[in-house]
Amino acid sequence: MMNRKAGIVILLLLSLAVSGYSQNDRVADVDAFVKRAMEDDNIPGVSLAIIKDGKPVIVKGYGLANIEHNVPVKPETIFQSGSVGKQFTAFAVMLLVDEGKIGLDDNIGKYLGEVPPSWAKITIRHLLTHTGGMTDYPDGFDYRKDYTEDDLLAAIKAVPLAFEPGERWQYSNLGYVTLGIIIHKASGRFYGDFLAERVFKPLGMTTARVITESDIVPNRAAGYFVRDGVVKNQVWVSPTLNTTADGSLYLSVLDMIKWEEGLAGGKLLSKASYDQMWTRAKLNNGRERRYGFGWSLRSLNGRVVIEHGGSWQGFKSYIARYPDRRLTVIAFANLANVNPAKLAAGISEAFDPTLKPQPVADPDPKRTADIRQLFEAMLNGNVDENRFAPSVRKLLLDPNDRLIAHLKNILPIEKFELVELPTNGSPGYRYRADFKSMAVTIEVETDKDGKIEHFELHPE
Repeated sequence: MMNRKAGIVILLLLSLAVSGYSQNDRVADVDAFVKRAMEDDNIPGVSLAIIKDGKPVIVKGYGLANIEHNVPVKPETIFQSGSVGKQFTAFAVMLLVDEGKIGLDDNIGKYLGEVPPSWAKITIRHLLTHTGGMTDYPDGFDYRKDYTEDDLLAAIKAVPLAFEPGERWQYSNLGYVTLGIIIHKASGRFYGDFLAERVFKPLGMTTARVITESDIVPNRAAGYFVRDGVVKNQVWVSPTLNTTADGSLYLSVLDMIKWEEGLAGGKLLSKASYDQMWTRAKLNNGRERRYGFGWSLRSLNGRVVIEHGGSWQGFKSYIARYPDRRLTVIAFANLANVNPAKLAAGISEAFDPTLKPQPVADPDPKRTADIRQLFEAMLNGNVDENRFAPSVRKLLLDPNDRLIAHLKNILPIEKFELVELPTNGSPGYRYRADFKSMAVTIEVETDKDGKIEHFELHPE
């Protein structure tokens, strides 16, 4: 096992190596990685921005924004945000918190009116951190139907909670859709209009906006997916489903550079709100989860990473902020089959080799192989329920867990490895499973009888 001093020496040597790179060397390494990734995964187009020490150092487009019309990607090209849009929803909430119009620990019924009894203890904070018990769009949900906000809220109310508020963490698009409705009720403005007036315009994000198919949108990219080796256009959804607050924005890397400038400069929000936004959520039992308000929070080689990915309608997106390195990487791609976390991580490592993850010495490879086998069996519908404590079995069999449903559709697992050992803040083992089009981390804890009492999936 590598000791801590040896790890520091390696990082120092890498840092010295990076400092010896010229700007052209870094650009060449990034170019080579992106072009190789595009060839390997048949990605039509990629848009990229790298900000170092507060200055954009690489802002480039690669490949095609539109295959049919042979339009190249350029920095002005507009991509869909997917769940990268959640950080903007959270930011809007915090603007209203700073104004005293929303309280983080207010029950959501204060803003929504009558809610189901099971929602009585759900707070704004729970929705922001995915700890409220809400899940995802249920089976049978019609993505081609237009809904009013009242219709959407009624549909969300009909989906049972997966757990008591604050008891667990589970990624929830429905929680963020609900936050968009709350923003409307608390501010009197549709959340997209609120963002346009209070965030996009003040920060100079001139082309950022809610998705629209009817308006003329200059430089709009087309989204694609690959089926049986053939590239297809994205699947159509109703206009309503492209205006919800779980991630329905148009963004260019030029917009995202302005966004990063705002975040780095602490603009628009109070320092207290920024601090809360980037603080790990705590469950009722005091344990932390690697998520703030619309941002995933993890460590890499002992350094903080603030990041989030997105996926929607043939687009993938990622923003990774490395505050200790004063570095931010933003990447968009117009292919659903891309793993955006892998793409962004590869770009980051090509630009700054100190960001290559240091390997974790696995003290029990047999355990890792067992967890992988168990996870694969679960996704294949052959899970051994006796391996899990009753509370976990209930979650694994939740028909509304769209993440598990999605993972079943993108098998096989390409890579599975241990990435973190138990710590005081996180008593479980953490593994990473790489699929072709996404990655998830899996946190696993066992009880004294060897049964798995905690099994949690975090999409990257």
